[in-house]
Amino acid sequence: MTLSSLWQPFTLGRVDLPHRLALAPMTRSRANADGTLGDLAADYYGQRASLGLIITEGTQPSEDGQGYMNTPGIHTPEQIEGWRKITNAVHAGGGAVFIQLMHVGRMSHPDNTPHHRQPVAPSAISADQEIFTPTGPQKTATPRELSTEDIQATISEFRHAAASAIAAGADGVEIHGANGYLLHQFLSPNANHRTDSYGGSVENRSRFVIELAHALADEIGADRVGIRLSPAMPLGGLDEGDTQSVRAQYRHLVGELATLNLAYLHLHHVGDDELLRSLRDMWPTAVLVLRYGRTREQIAGDIDAGFADIAPLGRFALANPDVVERLRADAPLNEVDPTTLYGGGAVGYTDYPVLAHA
Repeated sequence: MTLSSLWQPFTLGRVDLPHRLALAPMTRSRANADGTLGDLAADYYGQRASLGLIITEGTQPSEDGQGYMNTPGIHTPEQIEGWRKITNAVHAGGGAVFIQLMHVGRMSHPDNTPHHRQPVAPSAISADQEIFTPTGPQKTATPRELSTEDIQATISEFRHAAASAIAAGADGVEIHGANGYLLHQFLSPNANHRTDSYGGSVENRSRFVIELAHALADEIGADRVGIRLSPAMPLGGLDEGDTQSVRAQYRHLVGELATLNLAYLHLHHVGDDELLRSLRDMWPTAVLVLRYGRTREQIAGDIDAGFADIAPLGRFALANPDVVERLRADAPLNEVDPTTLYGGGAVGYTDYPVLAHA
C-alpha cells in the first residue's frame, strides 16, 4: 500500500498543515509536581514539530482533573508559562499545537492530586482499576457524584483552561471525550446511573459533552476546538453496551456536535467500520482516525478509504522525532523503549536518534 496520500497539504480550522500526519496525544508523566512543564518538554515537542499538527498529552483543566502522577495542567499562571515554551518551540519548527484538555473523572486516586480530595464522576461508582501512585499501585477510589452545579463549574474550568491554552500560544484545544475519562464516563451506562437531565437516555448522557463543546466554541472559537471520542473503547472499566447501543449513542452525539463546525473530530477506533463511516459522513470538517497496532504500510489506509483526513501517529512518533522524514525516505524506524514511556528524564523522551545526514 502506498503512502502517497499522506503528502497532500490540508487546512484544519485556522491552521494550514503541510501533510496528513499528526502527533497523537500521549501521556509521558514528566511534568513537575505543580503541573508545570519545563525545557525538556519543549525539546520533546519541538523535535516533533515536522509532524505539523501536534496534539499534546492530556492536560488537566483543574486540580480535580488530575488522575496520574506528574501530568501537566493548564489552569495556573505558572503552567501557562511552561506551555508557552512548548508552543514557541513547535511554532519555530513550523508546527501547530492543540493542547488536549483531559479531566480523568473517576480514573484517579487522592494520593496523585495536589489537594488529595476524592475524585469526581457522573455517579459514585468506582472504576475498580489499578492506578500507579507514589506508594505503588492502588485501586482507584470511589468518586463523589457531581451535582448539577458541579457540572456547570466543571464546564467553567474547561472554559478557563481553553482560554489559558490560547494565552499560552496554542492554536487550539482538543476536548478529551475518550479512553475512559470523565466525558466518556458520562456517555457510558455502567458509569452514569444519574436520574437527572445528565443521565438515563442517549440524549441525557450526551448533554454534558455537548454543553462543554458549546462552551469552548463560544470561549475560543469553534475552529480552534477539536474533540476526541472512542466509541466502545473498554478502558477505565467502561462498558457502553451492545453494538446497536453504541451506534445510537455516538450517532446522536456526533450529529449534535456536527452543528458546531468544530475544527476536527478525532476518533480512537476499535473496529466498527460501519459506525466509522456514518460518523465520517455526518461530520462537516476534518476527521482524524487512530487505530491500535497499525503497521507503517497501513498508516494511510483510513485516508485512502475515505474514513479520515489526517492520520495521527503515536508510538512511531514517540520513538522517531523525524518520523515524517523517515516515512518519506522509506527509512527504517527506531523501536520504542517501553521502560521509559512514563516518568523519568531525557532517556526515552528526547534522546531517540534522528537519521544521520550526509
